[in-house]
Amino acid sequence: MMLTPERMAPLKARRLGIDTHHEPTLYLPAQSHVCRSEGFESLSRVLVTTHQNQHLIASLNIITSDLLSEEEVGFSESAWLRLRLEHNDPIWLSHPKPVQSLSYVRAKVYGHELTDLQFQSIINDIVDGRYADVHLAAFITACGDDSLNDNEITSLTQAMVKSGSTVDWKLPMVVDKHCVGGLPGNRTTPIVVSILTACGLTVPKTSSRAITSPAGTADTMETLTEVSLTLEQMRQVVGAEGGCLAWGGSMRLSPADDMLIQVERALDIDSEGQLIASVLSKKIAAGATHVLIDIPVGPTAKVRSQEAGERLAESFQAVAENLGLTLKILFTDGSQPVGRGIGPALEAHDLLAVMQNHADAPLDLRERAISVAGAMLAMVKGISVEEGVVLAEETLDNGSAWDKFRAICLAQGGLKVPPVAPYRYAMVADRDGIVDRIDNRILAKIAKLAGAPADPAAGVEICAKLGDRVACQDVLMMIHAENAGELNYAVEYLNDHLEVIELTDSSEEACA
Repeated sequence: MMLTPERMAPLKARRLGIDTHHEPTLYLPAQSHVCRSEGFESLSRVLVTTHQNQHLIASLNIITSDLLSEEEVGFSESAWLRLRLEHNDPIWLSHPKPVQSLSYVRAKVYGHELTDLQFQSIINDIVDGRYADVHLAAFITACGDDSLNDNEITSLTQAMVKSGSTVDWKLPMVVDKHCVGGLPGNRTTPIVVSILTACGLTVPKTSSRAITSPAGTADTMETLTEVSLTLEQMRQVVGAEGGCLAWGGSMRLSPADDMLIQVERALDIDSEGQLIASVLSKKIAAGATHVLIDIPVGPTAKVRSQEAGERLAESFQAVAENLGLTLKILFTDGSQPVGRGIGPALEAHDLLAVMQNHADAPLDLRERAISVAGAMLAMVKGISVEEGVVLAEETLDNGSAWDKFRAICLAQGGLKVPPVAPYRYAMVADRDGIVDRIDNRILAKIAKLAGAPADPAAGVEICAKLGDRVACQDVLMMIHAENAGELNYAVEYLNDHLEVIELTDSSEEACA
């Protein structure tokens, strides 16, 4: 007779302190009787049952050293914390039931269209921890390359919303915005939220961390204030100040999205269908009724042509209409980075300079934020875009936006000074000329090699913009790093990609 987990002798839980990121992982010695009786081997998916009848599915690794005794099972940090275990707690291991939704993933791999129920089944299993990273990677890849139609994107969005918490503000109008990305330094969100809330609008802004970029809004804001708010803390901040600037991952708003983002980051994939579902699921879960989508278009941005931007906008509009969401698309210039900084702290310094009306604040970041805020004010206040822009500019100029930003930060836990990196390297012009081209993708890569966003002070500082005339030995860009090793990696990559900033109208001879 086969023994059930309750009848088998339990193993003793042991915390190994191994960081496996978000994926729960178990460790068993090769000589464990459970490996023999259950036929477990490395990378098996294992159902964990605790004495309190808690359950978790985890990936198994086999230990061939004497790290664990035959009576012990080791836990990674994510598995240990999720089950809230104590040392030597009794643990039973068994085979999990087959994951039915994986058949739907396989169907999508072969190009079949999925239904509402099939997407919901996949997302539920992802949130319940039934998918290993390899399964998540298969789902992400199957949904890539424009393989989701608008109906499927709608189904995926709805499934992601239903998988987590939602907020109802009991208000007729709640506004939000999102930039599709691909443009380094485009940190308009904190400025826009401050302008809108200072104008009396409700903006419960939840943002993601970086996926394929050197910084997300949450990464930048974390250098200034606390962003890991609970849902109740978010409600309190929005109730007090009209808005917040928080990380969405701490509130279980569309939690499947955060799990998918972890793998998308590792794969360096951000497909359009999942981008739309990711953005709109977070907005709907956070209670937004009116949303502006900023689509930068440029040769080295995420969206490289106006035609591609129009296709993306049409899908956004179609899905938003299916979901009852009022949506406005704003196409913006994606030909070069915005502001001077690329990386969490460097971008924070830029946005502080804009909101405090410093004379040397980056003008392009200021104008871009005013343009976005003006378009949103026009969308919800029934005024012209020109009137919206004037109102946004006045709110920034008179200090109301800065006062509101500071109040939001204080409500979230305080306002900090962003860090400054101790290691730097300057790229200088080797001749006189005019800046003719800046490659956003190479710049982002350099910033990431320098340590961003994991090292908040790391990144790239842009010292010359398109059309600027520079002299020989003028600084074109500065790499910032928190340690010498990562600075060296970034500099090596830069030396192999000097076309990141190109000059024309140059002299025949390079300068000394």
